[in-house]
This record gives sequence, C-alpha cells and structure tokens, in this order.
Amino acid sequence: MIKKTLNQNAKYAQEFMKSIETDFIFSDKPINRFKVDSTENNNTSIKKNKLLNDLKTKINSIENCNLKNNSKNLVLGEGNIHADVMLIGETPGEIEDKTGLCFQGEVGNLLNKMLLAINIKRENIYTTYSINFRPPEDRKPTTHEIKRYAIFLKEHIAIINPKILILMGSTAMEAITGLSKISNERGKWKEIILKNKTIPIMISFSPSYLIRFPENKKFSWEDLKKIKQKIQDLNIRI
Repeated sequence: MIKKTLNQNAKYAQEFMKSIETDFIFSDKPINRFKVDSTENNNTSIKKNKLLNDLKTKINSIENCNLKNNSKNLVLGEGNIHADVMLIGETPGEIEDKTGLCFQGEVGNLLNKMLLAINIKRENIYTTYSINFRPPEDRKPTTHEIKRYAIFLKEHIAIINPKILILMGSTAMEAITGLSKISNERGKWKEIILKNKTIPIMISFSPSYLIRFPENKKFSWEDLKKIKQKIQDLNIRI
C-alpha cells in the first residue's frame, strides 16, 4: 500500500512537471521524517491549538466587514502546526467557503502536484490564507482589507513559527511585504522580521492564477526549485 501511494504521488508530480520542464527526474524514495519527543510535542500542540483557537475567535469578532458578512465559513488553516514550512495563499474560494478547508478542488489538486514535484506532501506543511473569508464574487481584496487582516496573519505566522514562508499570489505578498506587483517580485528570496525572528520568504504565483494562465507554470517551477534548495540548505526535514 505504501509503495502504491508513493508511485501515485510520483505520477502526480510528473504530470505537473511535464507541462513545465521535461528533463527533471523525480525520485519516489520515501521522505525522511524528523522525530520529536512525544511529550514535548504534545505540550507544544496543546499550546499552539489554544493560540489558534484564540486567533479564530479574534477574527470572528471582526465587525463591519463585507468579507465576513458575505461568507459562510471562516477558513483558518490546516496541516502540520509544527511545520517548518508555512504556505500562505490569497483568499478562500467558493469550495473553501463551503467546506471551511484550504485549497480544495482544482486549485488544491494543482497545489498538491506542485508540492509533490519537490517531494512535499501538503499535509506535512501548514497552509492558510492572507484573508480568512471569501470576498464577494471572488474579487481581489482592497488594500484596506489586506492591511486589516495582515494583523491577524502575522499573529498566525508567529504561532506556527515556521523557518520558511511561501507566499502564493499578490494578496499574500502585499499582506506580508506591502509590495503590489508580483511579476517584479516573484522568484526572489526576501526576509521579514517577526518577533525578533528573521524568516526567509519566497513569493510565487497562486495555483488559481496558474489555472487561468498555465503558460506561467514555467516560472512557478523555477520558484519551486529554489524552495527545494532552501529547504536543503536549512536542513529542514519534511
């Protein structure tokens, strides 16, 4: 069963890579796991889960917000809360709003393939959004909305405490860096300082954008390779 699952993952990754680069050889060897003392990990989990629940309560208490008022669910985040890699998307879409889960449907499938292409299973990292509610008609959030939710986003990052941040899409980029033109900024390592900790940031296109403009997958592939190299350089095990 394990071998079959690994072969399936390799197949998905190869499907993504075929459309952007033909000479990459994907390895289906098992990924190394980093073992943490169970007692210490359990105590940290309890603390982080409490902080995440408190954060969710804070976000839900927002008043006079058009995003919140037009959404069915708050989409906080999911995955490994102890992950060293945190991926931040733009905003939930229709499916995410209905389910309360991150990166579902076609967008989620593409993201899974992108991550598998660099030997990462999505459940082993932590994913969230810049803004936790679906905008009406899936419009781009305003600068005011992005700034309003950036306060919660930075608190979210501090709770997870990752070693690498991946920002997918211009809304995620603007929320963290204040920059607004993603075509000028993607593919370049940047840094933010959050609670006296310096965190490397990679900006890349969002999966939803790549679905609309698949010709730009080649640029995302370059970004993914840089992320893979940074993970190796920092000796991060996923």
